[in-house]
Amino acid sequence: MTDNIQLQPVRHKKRHDNKRRDGCCPWSRCCSGGDFRPRTVWLGHPEKREQRYPRNVINNQKYNFFTFLPGVLFNQFKYFFNLYFLLLACSQFVNELRLGALYTYWVPLGFVLVITIVREAVEEMRCFLRDKEVNSQIYSKLSTRGTVKVKSSGIQVGDLIIVEKVDIFPPVFHHKGSCFLRTDQLDGETDWKLRLPVACTQRLPTAADLLQIRSFVYAEEPNIDIHNFIGTFTREDGDPPVNESLSIENTLWASTVIASGTVVGVVIYTGKELRSVMNTSNPRHKIGLFDLEVNCLTKILFGALVVVSLVMVALQHFAGRWYLQIFRFLLLFSNIVPISLRVNLDMGKMVFSWMIKKDSKIPGTVVRASTFPEQLGRISYLLTDKTGTLTQNEMVFRRLHLGTVAYGMDSMDEVQSHVFSAYTQPPQDLQASRAPGTTKVRKTISSRVHEAVKAIALVHNVTPVYESNGVTDQAEAEMHYEDTCRVYQASSPDEVSLVQWTESVGLTLVGRDQSSMQLRTPSGQILNFTILQIFPFTYESKRMGIIVRDESTGEITFYMKGADVVMAGIVQYNDWLEEECGNMAREGLRVLVVAKKSLTEEQYQDFEARYVQAKLSVHDRSLKVATVIESLEMEMELLCLTGVEDQLQADVRPTLEILRNAGIKVWMLTGDKLETATCTAKNAHLVTRNQDIHVFRPVTTRSEAHLELNAFRRKHDCALVISGDSLEVCLKYYEYEFMELACQCPAVVCCRCAPTQKAQIVRLLQERTGKLTCAVGDGGNDVSMIQEADCGVGVEGKAVFSSVFYFASVPLYQGFLIIGYSTIYTMFPVFSLVLDKDVKSEVAMLYPELYKDLLKGRPLSFKTFLIWVLISIYQGSIIMYGALLLFESEFVHIVAISFTSLILTELLMVALTVQTWHWLMIVAELLSLACYIASLVFLHEFIDVYFIATLSFVWKVTAITLVSCLPLYILKYLRRRFSPPSYSKLTS
Repeated sequence: MTDNIQLQPVRHKKRHDNKRRDGCCPWSRCCSGGDFRPRTVWLGHPEKREQRYPRNVINNQKYNFFTFLPGVLFNQFKYFFNLYFLLLACSQFVNELRLGALYTYWVPLGFVLVITIVREAVEEMRCFLRDKEVNSQIYSKLSTRGTVKVKSSGIQVGDLIIVEKVDIFPPVFHHKGSCFLRTDQLDGETDWKLRLPVACTQRLPTAADLLQIRSFVYAEEPNIDIHNFIGTFTREDGDPPVNESLSIENTLWASTVIASGTVVGVVIYTGKELRSVMNTSNPRHKIGLFDLEVNCLTKILFGALVVVSLVMVALQHFAGRWYLQIFRFLLLFSNIVPISLRVNLDMGKMVFSWMIKKDSKIPGTVVRASTFPEQLGRISYLLTDKTGTLTQNEMVFRRLHLGTVAYGMDSMDEVQSHVFSAYTQPPQDLQASRAPGTTKVRKTISSRVHEAVKAIALVHNVTPVYESNGVTDQAEAEMHYEDTCRVYQASSPDEVSLVQWTESVGLTLVGRDQSSMQLRTPSGQILNFTILQIFPFTYESKRMGIIVRDESTGEITFYMKGADVVMAGIVQYNDWLEEECGNMAREGLRVLVVAKKSLTEEQYQDFEARYVQAKLSVHDRSLKVATVIESLEMEMELLCLTGVEDQLQADVRPTLEILRNAGIKVWMLTGDKLETATCTAKNAHLVTRNQDIHVFRPVTTRSEAHLELNAFRRKHDCALVISGDSLEVCLKYYEYEFMELACQCPAVVCCRCAPTQKAQIVRLLQERTGKLTCAVGDGGNDVSMIQEADCGVGVEGKAVFSSVFYFASVPLYQGFLIIGYSTIYTMFPVFSLVLDKDVKSEVAMLYPELYKDLLKGRPLSFKTFLIWVLISIYQGSIIMYGALLLFESEFVHIVAISFTSLILTELLMVALTVQTWHWLMIVAELLSLACYIASLVFLHEFIDVYFIATLSFVWKVTAITLVSCLPLYILKYLRRRFSPPSYSKLTS
């Protein structure tokens, strides 16, 4: 393999699949909206709008009242398989082409259409009810009449809405009152976001005063960017008028949740202009690969039908109205593709869907679409979300490592005792511990543990919030630091888990504001610290720091924590940091390095002067500020390593291993940070221990993407981790080359992905590989990905199953006998094959490699199809010529002879095909035979009942049936004997 690849500009391939990107039907364009424009929104006065805004309703339905029937029929008859039966039925309205009663064609077709329409109607009704539930959520609105209740669907642009804790926002807000925000349902990020109020509104006495001022918001046009916002807030009645800029920090998007407190906001966007809606693709009509294969085979059969019809007309030397004869022969042989095949397909899918729903191993599973459950047996790529799907988004502190000693979950009581002794040891004991006879190691370990816990309790952005619990009100709880009323808020759940751990070992964060922090010791003493400076975590720096002054001693300390890759060059030399970080990372833990540096008053004053001067710079401000901070980040004392684990969902690791062994490649698409995503991939064993990980470096230009792709090309059998921004650049310039390399990876992790990017990745996989995809997610940001995939799973469980399909083409005859054969006499046995299993479910789960056979699609391959065609010709010849040979003197009974042999042959072939018998299969066989015998009373015009009852007829028909079936069974036995399928050894 060469080191460099000749990268070419992106080449767009023309799609040849059935997937419309503009909606579910050709009428969907009429519902599309116009151009989006910026808007001026007056607070509390929606009537002052300068343009018409969409209603604040959610609509996930594929059809409406007028497009339902045309849309369903169009989606059915745009495929040749269904159009074929429609044309057959319509041809019977022409007298010259009519071969029988109209009901013989229209009743089966109507039955199939009714089932399809009812199924679509039920799914649409379920979708309508879900939408109605969302649109009927009640919110509080500020008005001149006070606070009134309003449904989500009644909210308008300009309304002032009050949103409580845990409420999901209906539109986008600019709000009064700072708060933390959960956005995992929008962007997949687990970090909590701090949202700030509009400053000039904070001076108003009450929220109702917002209605008394003359103010408006100028907002940019709606767009899909969920990470940026541009707008201004203007108050005209001020002296002078107030004009404030607005950014993403002043907004609350729909599908996000307030972590605590109450927010008052003005509605800016509604309905289809919401960021969450604009990041969701339109629902489309999906059809399974199985149906497409049957559709293709139907075209082949129709082509053979045309050839046979032409041959028959040619044998008559194209005499008379030969063109009419061609159509009559086409109709005469049309049942080579029986309508029962369509019925069995639909009924079989319904049974499979019902079996998934009733599977005791995945209780609570709901099948939203019953049109393609067999797709689950042909999946090649599984694309999964991270937060809430692979993980529970619950961080647990697992390990504290001090270099010479490590504390796990089973030894946290030792840490607690060290912290307790540090704050409760009497002065005399403290002096005794310093006596010559005391153990120096114990004193050193205790001191180091105390310093580490203290640092972890201080270096963070967590804020404790007190809420009423029904017994103690908020003010009293905040005054007395009530433990039962305290909750922690932070921009990251990792931060919260660290603070909760320090609380569990005795050092509790009880208070914090912008300038101070309070800790409570095990003895109940309150330690006060002044926050002098804080340096937040950024994606580029990969670390955060804080400078605090201990009010009791006056000591100034600079604490810092961050990733090992950056902290290794900041801390003093040591020989254990790199090794232990690697060990903890291999266990799937998120590792942070904690360090400190003591500062004198003079050192801090010097730093502060330089820091303030750097922040006042006009040119290269960021660079100068970073340089000043880095002047402190030298020779810091290494305190400890912390290991935090994101709790995985139950059985994630064995499930991913089973999928990998089954030949399914798993891609993780998440909105979370790169480090978090990489750690989760290791922890969940998405990336195996012996696999390398290639982290795709950030690229912004075409040349950078070119160089990084060349570097990636040199790697072998390694997982890929790439960010959404870099992915966008690669797909813009080198889409074909990137997808070619990515598809060769055993696993791919895409982080910082927007919802539309997730859908784009699914679409590219379908286009570039032609393989089936399955998307699994749990949040609103996964909807586009789920809709785009061939199979979408809203995760609450997991279902893997295989499907077996039996396809037979046998000679068929005209009139009631043909319809009876295909819908009554043989439908039940063939349909009962949905209960057949090649192997037991326990064996399939024990040997997931068996799934690879399903990916080959052999049950409907051209080779299998040709074999069944040859079998049909052989059996048809045996039945026809056997009847002529054995019943030469009784040829008048040829219908009774051939039709009875045909039914018995079909029943026997089904019996020989079964791998695992089910009692319903036996019932189906007997029921079909009983139906035929009972119907002989009504078929006396075609079949002589007395002739059938003779012993001679019975043994001759039996002989014909055995000759038509047993040689095939012998060949099948010999083939399985010398070329057994992969599962045969497991079932022997």
